[in-house]
Amino acid sequence: MRKNSLLLFFSLLLTFLLSSCRTSLSGVNYQELAKASVRLGIDIERKDNHALYIEASHWIGTPYRSGGNTRQGTDCSGLTSQIYRKVYKQSLHRSADEQRTLDCKKKKKGNLREGDLVFFHNGNRKRRASHVGIYLKDGHFIHASTSRGVIVSHLNESYYRKHWLSGGRVR
Repeated sequence: MRKNSLLLFFSLLLTFLLSSCRTSLSGVNYQELAKASVRLGIDIERKDNHALYIEASHWIGTPYRSGGNTRQGTDCSGLTSQIYRKVYKQSLHRSADEQRTLDCKKKKKGNLREGDLVFFHNGNRKRRASHVGIYLKDGHFIHASTSRGVIVSHLNESYYRKHWLSGGRVR
């Protein structure tokens, strides 16, 4: 709770300072970045892909809907497809396993970069991706959880460590 309060405080302070002095870096909207930082629970830095973080933050709280790909309801591959279309202007296949096998080049967990896809198995079919998310930074990734909707989780959480399949960099 204290970490979230500090993050909120510094994000709001950053927004106030940057908007009051009209500081601008090639059209960066610092208020949007501050909101995205709070919604995602991640510090967004100057070098980060701002478009990815802002778009991802708009999806937080979207309910899970099997086969969905809108902010009214989405599943995991629908979420990754829509964010990739908007941020990177790229089309991805519609299932987690097709995204892994057809759209990506395999990457180890230690070599992930923001925007890479992260794949998980369901425990029954350990060679097939049943879940996908988008890696953000520092072990965090955004995904559509069946029970909680679109959220940010961490690769070190026990469930995701146990069900890790691979990372992938979209070609």
